[in-house]
Amino acid sequence: MPTKPQVLKARTAAKSRLFEVEELDLRFSNGVERTYERLASKGNGAVMIIPVLNNETLLLINEYAAGIHEYQLTLPKGLIDPGETALEAANRELMEEVGYGARRLTPLRSMTTSPSYMGHRIQVVIAEDLYPQRRPGDEPEELEVIPYPIENISELVFEENFAEARVIAALCLWQKVRKDPRLSAQLSNKTEQIS
Repeated sequence: MPTKPQVLKARTAAKSRLFEVEELDLRFSNGVERTYERLASKGNGAVMIIPVLNNETLLLINEYAAGIHEYQLTLPKGLIDPGETALEAANRELMEEVGYGARRLTPLRSMTTSPSYMGHRIQVVIAEDLYPQRRPGDEPEELEVIPYPIENISELVFEENFAEARVIAALCLWQKVRKDPRLSAQLSNKTEQIS
């Protein structure tokens, strides 16, 4: 396994309300030195929730995506607040964005997006045994909740307004786990029951 490069210096190159660009001066094990830029990882991470209403239905949201200036079908997601676990954050975000709480939460996988440029991680959580529960959130408008047939997920990934790669990856992984008893059994050991 390769040796990680040595960080010679780290500094902030630019900063906004949401983002911090960090420059890293690195020395690799072969002596080569380079400067890399990345979006610095701040906070406690984030969660993305797969809300399973019942054996036939998944809940999606239609949310404005500022990066592409379009509305997109997606999964609920949000930041983990200080003092929260990933599962607590998942249940809170579910209540804020979808109007449901979950009695059963299962961590599926931690994922990165563009790890060469970003240090952000998101924990994908399966939410099951849902019950109606609304909490106020920080969204600028009420999100449209869309019940979606689980049997049609393979078609969903080809819809034009469903294009976020990490959401597609999460649903494909979830589908794989649902169909593989061995993987499903491994995950069930991580499930947390919420009363």
